[in-house]
Amino acid sequence: MKVALVAHGDNPPFLKDLFNGEGFELIEKECTNEKEYIELLKDADGALIYIHPPTTRKVMEETNQLKVISRGGVGVDSVDLDAATELGICICNTPGINTTEVADHAMALLLSLTRKIREQDSLVKKGYWADRTELVHPYRSELGRIAGNVVGIIGLGNIGKAFATRIKGFGPEKIIAYDPYIDRTTADLFGVELVELDTLLKESDFITLHAPSTEETHHIINEDAFNKMKSSCILINCARGPLVDPSALFNALKNNIIPGAGIDVTEKEPISSEDPLLSLDNLIITPHTAGSSSVSREVGTRKQAENVIKILKGEAPHGLANPEVIKTIALIISSSEKNPKQNSTRLNGDLQVCTETLKLSIDQNRNQLC
Repeated sequence: MKVALVAHGDNPPFLKDLFNGEGFELIEKECTNEKEYIELLKDADGALIYIHPPTTRKVMEETNQLKVISRGGVGVDSVDLDAATELGICICNTPGINTTEVADHAMALLLSLTRKIREQDSLVKKGYWADRTELVHPYRSELGRIAGNVVGIIGLGNIGKAFATRIKGFGPEKIIAYDPYIDRTTADLFGVELVELDTLLKESDFITLHAPSTEETHHIINEDAFNKMKSSCILINCARGPLVDPSALFNALKNNIIPGAGIDVTEKEPISSEDPLLSLDNLIITPHTAGSSSVSREVGTRKQAENVIKILKGEAPHGLANPEVIKTIALIISSSEKNPKQNSTRLNGDLQVCTETLKLSIDQNRNQLC
């Protein structure tokens, strides 16, 4: 069987040996557009993909025998999950592999903004500390602190909890969170008070986003949300770009509705070099690297590859983003048994066994969306 790998520039060399050792042929190609992407996946049984190119319905419908697609990390918003489920294609992810990195990155952005690290570094390197102290001293009264303030977390999944654990050590007045899918007992274990979204927006001095990108969370931070925030509130987004309306963010920062924001993600990635957000001095942007480190890259890529191997061998993967696909596969199997001539090329004996094994992994992804 063949496994397709989207060339990523830094794909670790062990992947080829890993797949060859399991009896799979690994095909790696660069994909800069949909046509090249379809060509790569067309005859593959499994695929290792990234955010780009998007895995659309058209892409998957053009494949002949694709059974499993595996993405690194927990987010699968670049994949049409409904289409994959209808086609009987398992969409796998790797929950938890970069929880530490993203929580650390969110903390780093928050501290950089509250302590004005960038600005002070720039002044010192320009020689102003020695030669123009009048430009340096004003910062002493502008620097903020986390202690005694209210921290709001939108999305209390694995990363939201990890952030809560970290921020607790800085002595905030309280930590509040909005997450309709988390029970109060779980929140209490992490010292977090669950509140409604409006309450969080109005009471928080710092707001950090750790929710998945869904229809429900699309532009959850919009013009109305910014207008409800304190004029001193700092916003952090290390989750997904579509959670924040970019026009509303620009307006809020440009007109000092809020003093600053730190984001690792944008609605369209990579962000255009002409995007007006890049002109703002009170915005820190990093290029979707919050989940990256030498450790998470190694472990994450290995688990991403193991997902493909496990599915094709009839075993439960590390994470399954579309558990409803089990029903689709079962229906395809049933139809194939009744009409052998219509047997789907997406199925093999191992995948049929996998329908039972997959049921064990359904709960693995719950409460792990971010």
